[in-house]
Amino acid sequence: MARKRRGEGQTALVTGASAGIGVDLAECFAKDGYNLILTARSEAALTDVARRLSDQYHITATAIALDLAVPGGGRKLADAIAADGLSVDVVVNNAGYGIAGALDGSNADEQLGMIDLNVRALVELTHAFWPGMLERGRGGVLNVASTAAFQPGPLMAVYYASKAFVLSFSEALWREAQGTGVHVSCLCPGPTASRFRERAGTGKTRLATLGAPVTSMSVAEAGYRAYQENQRVLVTGARNRIMARLVPYLPRRTVLDIAHRIQSPL
Repeated sequence: MARKRRGEGQTALVTGASAGIGVDLAECFAKDGYNLILTARSEAALTDVARRLSDQYHITATAIALDLAVPGGGRKLADAIAADGLSVDVVVNNAGYGIAGALDGSNADEQLGMIDLNVRALVELTHAFWPGMLERGRGGVLNVASTAAFQPGPLMAVYYASKAFVLSFSEALWREAQGTGVHVSCLCPGPTASRFRERAGTGKTRLATLGAPVTSMSVAEAGYRAYQENQRVLVTGARNRIMARLVPYLPRRTVLDIAHRIQSPL
């Protein structure tokens, strides 16, 4: 008899699941037997991912195309899932974007949209499915933050601040969930080869000169393991972990100067 996969009988909701880390996280869950609910803005790409993972791993994958950056998008998605008669055991909050550059001269709608997607939608979805997780005593939340979460980020101020929120929120929920059987993990990748870099423009900053970005699948696999082990926070990459641990011990002005330098245009 074949070994039962860990996720059989459970469903993982993965946001931002049409490309990059989101697709690879979805694959990690599918490989372990989880059924999937995938969401992103691009319906065609999302449908292709759902079909591929369903066929390859013999799970059910449901695609729901929706823009979570629209205020109330998280609640709308939760309602759509309920209307389809689906339940969610694991929420993978991966959707998010960043924009490199100073606040002055930036587009206000894009900056506020970053907060709506990176913060508001993440909280909406977690809030919607959290009670059911606690009631069942299983499942949990995997939030994708960033190494940006550990310090302020001049020349990318809103993005860094949004990821600091995600880290703080995740750690607090991890403590609230202790003893319940519900897992909470916060994945904090450094530079990763994905469409995020293209949209954010970070490939044109000094950050891009600090080393080659890692693959999105290596980040996803590490994040999936951290979730299963209920690891509170995972920073990917040894150098990134060292830098994150050093930040509290450095003068704040020094931290700001370093962040400003690496976010400066080439």
